[in-house]
Amino acid sequence: MPNWGGGNKCGACGRTVYHAEEVQCDGRSFHRCCFLCMVCRKNLDSTTVAIHDAEVYCKSCYGKKYGPKGYGYGQGAGTLNMDRGERLGIKPESTPSPHRPTNPNPSKFAQKFGGTEKCSRCGDSVYAAEKVIGAGKPWHKNCFRCAKCGKSLESTTLTEKEGEIYCKGCYAKNFGPKGFGYG
Repeated sequence: MPNWGGGNKCGACGRTVYHAEEVQCDGRSFHRCCFLCMVCRKNLDSTTVAIHDAEVYCKSCYGKKYGPKGYGYGQGAGTLNMDRGERLGIKPESTPSPHRPTNPNPSKFAQKFGGTEKCSRCGDSVYAAEKVIGAGKPWHKNCFRCAKCGKSLESTTLTEKEGEIYCKGCYAKNFGPKGFGYG
């Protein structure tokens, strides 16, 4: 059947999206009925959508997949949540890549649009919206974790040794004083 001047292609199903049924998000068009969370399939709108790469999620599933995990993140005092979202079809991510140095000669594009700094953990560009400074270096929010246990850090809970960051507990166990009377 011919396409009589239709609209854009849907970011989910790939079919033509006509103006009356169009929802735009992150420069892409969707049918209203196709604008769903990639995990739980709930309908999304501008207040509930969270975007990661080319994927759209509800804020709840996005938080479970990409948000901080561990003590003090929404589970109440004294709990450690090990739920990585497998029951929602979320595959656990692999271990973080080893430390890579920053790029001393960024491109003109990076200088103009940000991202000139490289993350101290993964080596990818760090843009202002996702940047955390710790131990005097830039990090992605997701990479700003203890090198030993993987716990998410804050500026008040981090310690640094030889260019790597640790939570205070792991730092004390691995580099603190040892012997009688020291824990």
